[in-house]
Amino acid sequence: MYSSWRLLNLSPNNQNSTSHYNAGTWGIVQGQLRPLLAPRVYTLPMGKNYGPQITVKRISTRGRKCKPIFVQIARQVVKLNASDLRLPSRAWKVKLCFFFLLLIFKELETGVVDLLIPSPNATAEVGYNRDRFLFNPSACLDEHLMQFKFLGILMGVAIRTKKPLDLHLAPMVWKQLCCIPLILEDLEEVDLLYVQTLNSILHIEDSGITEENFHEMIPLDSFVGQSADGKMVPIIPGGNSIPLTFSNRKEYVERAIEYRLHEMDRQVAAVREGMSWIVPVPLLSLLTAKQLEQMVCGMPEISVEVLKKVVRYREVDEQHQLVQWFWHTLEEFSNEERVLFMRFVSGRSRLPANTADISQRFQIMKVDRPYDSLPTSQTCFFQLRLPPYSSQLIMAERLRYAINNCRSIDMDNYMLSRNVDNAEGSDTDY
Repeated sequence: MYSSWRLLNLSPNNQNSTSHYNAGTWGIVQGQLRPLLAPRVYTLPMGKNYGPQITVKRISTRGRKCKPIFVQIARQVVKLNASDLRLPSRAWKVKLCFFFLLLIFKELETGVVDLLIPSPNATAEVGYNRDRFLFNPSACLDEHLMQFKFLGILMGVAIRTKKPLDLHLAPMVWKQLCCIPLILEDLEEVDLLYVQTLNSILHIEDSGITEENFHEMIPLDSFVGQSADGKMVPIIPGGNSIPLTFSNRKEYVERAIEYRLHEMDRQVAAVREGMSWIVPVPLLSLLTAKQLEQMVCGMPEISVEVLKKVVRYREVDEQHQLVQWFWHTLEEFSNEERVLFMRFVSGRSRLPANTADISQRFQIMKVDRPYDSLPTSQTCFFQLRLPPYSSQLIMAERLRYAINNCRSIDMDNYMLSRNVDNAEGSDTDY
């Protein structure tokens, strides 16, 4: 208990304290710890497979562009009761229940929803974390913060249901979500050029620059700096009117670093608020950034050995040549191809970090179809259906074609008919 609850005084002599946080062992015995955790930990609804139903429109029937799926769902979910979302499997019901997660995170990382921005290193094509994203510090309107809150709800649901998200945040974001203080090296890992620029200003005398020619060499004349999204902003209140000089350059660099390390604080707070709906956020401080990322996003590598541990065969034996060819083919795939394979058979791109958390068995089913046909899948059942093949080479060719050309679940006709049936509803309701 002591390693998990460092803020609690565990002294048995502290029975007269009125503070929950100082009640120690006596408080735990008397049940005073339970209100601190709230129902987020000890309440598990029984007999419910999923929570409230969410409506998503993928196709507009009125000639208008539908709002991004992320925004549609966010506006509905944040109005629900938090307790209705704390379920062991599915927090809410929506058509395309697995695949919609891939769609909304694609919206986030392609800029359709402006909550995330590529790391500055990605824009400059230098340094680490070029494939990672930061929270957009300019997304600070109430609508944006509501959407960040929903992102936190999604993270909490991922932790609770053990259904990983396809989300690629930079390490410094995960550190902030764990309340781990950021340092200069964290900034350098996402914006190498900016840190190098600040170091050049700090040690500018090493380049022969003096107070007399300082402004000739430095294109800045006030306490403004570059934000993560590339905008020039005051790094302190009133920074536009505070001149940058040779003598105060050290203060400027310190303030610039401080600004960049805290520019996402409002967005981080909104995400943590959303997570608090589902999981006890104070416990996140016990995790490392890497541990939290794995809990939310699972493992980035798709392990063939893990799939073998959770496989179930139908209409075919484990020793059948078709099965042997399949495993050899999957082992020959690159990780990028295995990610596409996971999307093809499950609608997800990652596996949970812990094998025991894989709630659905991977099914391989032999089907009676013509030789060398394309494989099919049922994502709701994590099922791959394999016809007979004349060789492993042809199987690999057909499988590669399927995973590269069937990246979506084609229910547009279904959704269109539903939208026509409900044409009296507004396309702007969500």
